[in-house]
Amino acid sequence: MSERGTEEQLRNRAAAVYRRLAAWWELNARDLPWRFGRATPWGVLVSEVMSQQTQMSRVVPYWMDWMRVWPDAAALAEAPTAEVITAWGRLGYPRRALRLQECARVVAEQYGNELPRTYEELVALPGVGDYTASAVLSFAFGERIAVIDTNIRRVLSRVFLGVESRGGAASRAERELAARVLPGEGREREAPGSSSGVCANADAGVACNVRHVPHEPSAIWNQAVMELGATVCTAQAPQCGDCPLRDMCAFLAAGLPGLGESRTRPRQRFQGTDRQVRGIVLNALRRSAVQAARGVAGGQSSGAGASGAVPRSRIERLWPDQVQLDACIASLDEDGLLEMMPDGSLRLPVG
Repeated sequence: MSERGTEEQLRNRAAAVYRRLAAWWELNARDLPWRFGRATPWGVLVSEVMSQQTQMSRVVPYWMDWMRVWPDAAALAEAPTAEVITAWGRLGYPRRALRLQECARVVAEQYGNELPRTYEELVALPGVGDYTASAVLSFAFGERIAVIDTNIRRVLSRVFLGVESRGGAASRAERELAARVLPGEGREREAPGSSSGVCANADAGVACNVRHVPHEPSAIWNQAVMELGATVCTAQAPQCGDCPLRDMCAFLAAGLPGLGESRTRPRQRFQGTDRQVRGIVLNALRRSAVQAARGVAGGQSSGAGASGAVPRSRIERLWPDQVQLDACIASLDEDGLLEMMPDGSLRLPVG
């Protein structure tokens, strides 16, 4: 068969898969607060940064609280750094919080508090990479662009190629497949300033000046494929009996060859790692900062002092390996996540 014929077959198959997935998405998509046009483009970007290496179910309460306090880039840009780190809580990888604030400052100062709408401008923002830029363009603005994450790669590889996606960086073949099966433009976009959706987050204090709700087939496709990978077509235990594509999936037809062999390296342990130690130190500083703030607000004296600094003696009791503890404190200082006081005490950054 000619290459043109093969390409046409792939497009026809992708169109059939899209119709099935779009119907499934309509009935089964999780009702996350930043979906369905109920958040500003900035809110979508915040959700994507928070969701990196973190389950979306854990992200929801943090995102809701975050957007109540800092509904746009300008608000976050002016926030005290200590409050930003504290609000990040247990989302993990707290450096992301600082990068998000750096991003907010650029958006507020250089783009008039509005996210730019080109891929090149988005990836130039602090902390924004290929995935986040593509996700914002698709989910917030309805642009036709392939969004590629682990879930999408897994589903596309299984459905269209009949093989397991094995993790690591996206290959050229995976990117080409994602682009080839991406649906076309669909209907015209709504005019800027219009919205066909209701902002359900208004009562929560979330800014709702949504320009439009993207209904483009490519945006629905990206979200539906990702959702299927997160909830049904999972890595280790896919629920093939519940999958809307079960009779169209090359991987299922082939008998699930190599199921679960996608991990490229052993799962890293957490206990005893530098990441655990860094988290313990930051949690202690967060608690101290909160206690200090409450003490000041109530006119009482906090044991940590008005600055929220934690004495060195308390810090040393947080972890038995003092060499590892010192190394982790130094790395947190280098990342801008804490400040070392002249007396050896530590506190969250002030500014």
